[in-house]
Amino acid sequence: MNIKRTLILLSIAMLAFGALGCEEYGKVDQGRVIAFDKEKATVTVIEDKNMEPSNPDYSILPPHTYTLPTEPIDRGADPKIGLRMKLDVEKKYIKIFNPNTQALEELPITIVDVQKDIAKDHPLVFDKDKNAAKKFPLVDQDKKTITIYSGRQKMLVTFSVPEEYFGMPEYTWEAGDEVRIYWKEKGKALRFMNISKTDIFKK
Repeated sequence: MNIKRTLILLSIAMLAFGALGCEEYGKVDQGRVIAFDKEKATVTVIEDKNMEPSNPDYSILPPHTYTLPTEPIDRGADPKIGLRMKLDVEKKYIKIFNPNTQALEELPITIVDVQKDIAKDHPLVFDKDKNAAKKFPLVDQDKKTITIYSGRQKMLVTFSVPEEYFGMPEYTWEAGDEVRIYWKEKGKALRFMNISKTDIFKK
């Protein structure tokens, strides 16, 4: 673990979760949610290797599953799930987690349209009359295209993927919520923060 990552982890533990008196500090994981079981109160995450909001790298395998805290004060909003880890329109690929292979896969994409500098309140992605964000991803079965919006990249993209992947569930192309988990015993979250829902960083 390099010095930069160590400092980031320490600052996150202190600022996001607060000091724990004289108790020994635990550890903090951060990543994207690929599975959530509300009844069992568990969440499964692909962790961010970089821990840098502007340059995330969701690539730590295998995925980790945590039981969530029972006290509301220690638990953020229920997370949205998604399998998209990265979208690169310059190199023309999308990285997803494939539950069938339990691996990260980079799929070549054919770009149909790209709209950049699209803020979250832009008419293309926000319905002013309903005062709500429009639903993405959009899967066009006739044209065999997928349209997704990345708030982090401020980009609206329409593309196609290899035919054998087109039939995968819609949440394959969605970016799951980014969450932060404080723990002492691996697999048991003491505190859970939904970063995406608390509007700290944008996807």
